[in-house]
Amino acid sequence: MYGLPQQTLAEAMADIDTALAFAPKHLSCYQLTLEPNTRFAAEPPTLPEGDLCADMQEAIEARLAEAGYRHYETSAFAQPGYECQHNLNYWLFGDYLGIGAGAHGKLTMHDRVLRQMRWKQPAQYLKQVATSQPVHEEHDVAADDLPFEFMMNALRLTGGVDASLFEARTTLPLIGIEATLRQAEADGLIERDLRQIAPTLRGQRFLNELLRRFLPSA
Repeated sequence: MYGLPQQTLAEAMADIDTALAFAPKHLSCYQLTLEPNTRFAAEPPTLPEGDLCADMQEAIEARLAEAGYRHYETSAFAQPGYECQHNLNYWLFGDYLGIGAGAHGKLTMHDRVLRQMRWKQPAQYLKQVATSQPVHEEHDVAADDLPFEFMMNALRLTGGVDASLFEARTTLPLIGIEATLRQAEADGLIERDLRQIAPTLRGQRFLNELLRRFLPSA
C-alpha cells in the first residue's frame, strides 16, 4: 500500500523493493483510501498530496514492469501466468455462489442478474439453514444499473474485455451503450474494435471519470 501518512516517494519505493526481494508471483498495490465509519475517517491523518501519490503510482508501475510483472488490473501485478483467477471472475462480471454467514452471490439468469446475501450472524445463519432459508436478502439488479456494474469491474482490466461479454453477462445488447462508448473513445478514455473494449492509459488514470459515464443518471 502506498500514499500512507507522511510517506515519501523514497519510502514507497523501498516498500516495493522489499516486496520484490521475496520474489512473489503476484502483487497488489493500492493507494490508501480513508473509508467512511473508520477511525481514520473520523481523525484523518496527514496524507501525501495528490501529485505525490500520482508520482508513487507511476514509479511503482515502472519498477514492477522492469522486474517482469504485468500490470493486468488497476491495482494488480503478476508474473506471466500468475494472474489471480479468483478475482478475474469478478472483474469479468462472472457469477459466484455465496456460501456461509454473510456471503454474497451473483447469478445471471437468461433475462436478469440476481444478487443475494446470506444471513450475517453465524447463529442466525445456521438457524435459517435448518429451515432451508439461508438467503437473507436478494434482488434483481435494475437494467439501468447493469452497464455501470459491468464496466466498474471490466474496465479495471488493463487489457479490457471481449465486447461480446457485455451481453452475455448483463443480458443487455451492447448497442444500448453505443453512444457512451463512442464518446469515451473520442475522449481518449477507451479503445475498441469489433472484438475488444479496453481502457487507454488515460482511461486507467481517470477511471472514475470513465465509469461515471455509465451511471444511469450520467
